[in-house]
Amino acid sequence: MPTRSELFDAYALHGRDGTRVRMNFVSSADGAVTLGGRSGALGGGTDRALMQVLRAMADVVLVGAGTVRAEGYGGVRVRDGDLEWRRSRGLEDQPALAVVSGELRLEPGDPVFAEAVRRPVLVTTDAAADARGSLFEPVATVIACGGDAVDLGMMLDAFVRRGWTQVLCEGGPHLFGALLADGLVDEVCVTVAPRFVGGEAGRIVQGVAEGDRRFALAGVVTDDEGFAFLRYAR
Repeated sequence: MPTRSELFDAYALHGRDGTRVRMNFVSSADGAVTLGGRSGALGGGTDRALMQVLRAMADVVLVGAGTVRAEGYGGVRVRDGDLEWRRSRGLEDQPALAVVSGELRLEPGDPVFAEAVRRPVLVTTDAAADARGSLFEPVATVIACGGDAVDLGMMLDAFVRRGWTQVLCEGGPHLFGALLADGLVDEVCVTVAPRFVGGEAGRIVQGVAEGDRRFALAGVVTDDEGFAFLRYAR
């Protein structure tokens, strides 16, 4: 079983200049992104440890509203043991959390807001911000990026203005597809679980046209439970 120190070394970010968008997903060996409707059911101990390591390295954790609802997201918090690691690199104690919601189909009392350890950011459209943005002012900062659809490039520019250049996206598949379609994905971290699920579960990428988008294998880690942790870089 890899140690946390080994995971930090295996997934190290070399320099913080320029924006880097890193995806993190778990998939079964036959390509299923969920088991029983949730991705967390596919993971194991090392996968959960890796998620914490990747969050510790990030300026902002990005997630789609559908994944917030499906996975029951609460507040995103790094481990107390990782605080010194962040402080030594000039990072705030906790990464920011940004939720992409084109129609703001969330509620201010949802756990993602109620349990937040740092004021979240809601990324939405101009139209949704005008229609519902004021409902979230007590619990989140609303950023309008685009008229009828969220402009993800504009979103990343807004992050840079806040000093957030290291972006960890935890899904879902449609947000991954949109980032991929816009050429905004720099790195993909995929945990392959030693399970064959079948059924109707989707893949880690959805909602994007077929294309040959090539990445290089940048690292492989395994554990004694049979999980493989693959790191791809553009």
